[in-house]
Amino acid sequence: MEDNIVDTDQLQKEIIQHDLALKSLIQEIQDCNGSAEDLNALNAEGRAKLNLLRSLIDQLESIGNEEQNADIQIAASNHREQYYSTYSQFRKANVASLLSIEKMEKDELFQTSGEAVLKNRKKKDKANLVKMSSGITEQLLSISRHLADTSKLSADTLDTLVNSSTTVTGTRSELMETRTALSQSGKLLAKYSRRQLTDKVILFLGFSLFFFVVLYIVKKRVF
Repeated sequence: MEDNIVDTDQLQKEIIQHDLALKSLIQEIQDCNGSAEDLNALNAEGRAKLNLLRSLIDQLESIGNEEQNADIQIAASNHREQYYSTYSQFRKANVASLLSIEKMEKDELFQTSGEAVLKNRKKKDKANLVKMSSGITEQLLSISRHLADTSKLSADTLDTLVNSSTTVTGTRSELMETRTALSQSGKLLAKYSRRQLTDKVILFLGFSLFFFVVLYIVKKRVF
C-alpha cells in the first residue's frame, strides 16, 4: 500500500513538472518571432508534451479507479482540468503567433524593395502553392481509390447474392427461408446503393474543396 502511495505521489510530481514545462513552451510560442517552420517545430514539441501529460493523467486516473481511492480520483480530475486549461492556452498561443508571423511577413513583403527580391518571393510562393496543391491532389486520389475499392466490394457482394439465388430449390420451408434471405439481400443492396451515392457525393465535395482551396490560395498569395 505504501508503495502505491509513493508511486502516485511520484506520478503527480511528474504531471506537475510536465505541466510547467508545457507552460514554458507556450511562452516560447507566444514570443516566437521566427518563421512558420520555427513555429511548426515548437508545435510538434508541444503536441508530444501534451500527449505525454495526458498519458500520465490517464495512469493516475486508472490507479484511482482500480483502488477505488477517492483522493486519487479527485487529484486525477483536477489534473485533467488543468490539462484542458493548458491545452487551451497552447492553442491560443499558436493562433496568436501564427497571425503575428503572417502580419510580419506581409509587412516585410511590402517594405522589401527591388524587383529581383519580389520576383524571388513570388517564385517561393508559387512553389509553396504547387506543393500544397500536390498534397491536396494526393488526398483526393486516396479518396478516389477508397471509393473504387468500395464499389468493387459492392459488385463482388452482388455477384455472390446472384450465384446464391440460382441454387435455391426444395420444400416450402426452404422457399420461406429463401424469401427471407432475398429480403435481407434487397436491404443489403439498397444499403450498398446508398453508399455508392454517398461516395459519389463525397468525391464531388472533395474535388469542389480542392478547387476552392486552390482558388483561395492563389487569391491570397498572388493578389
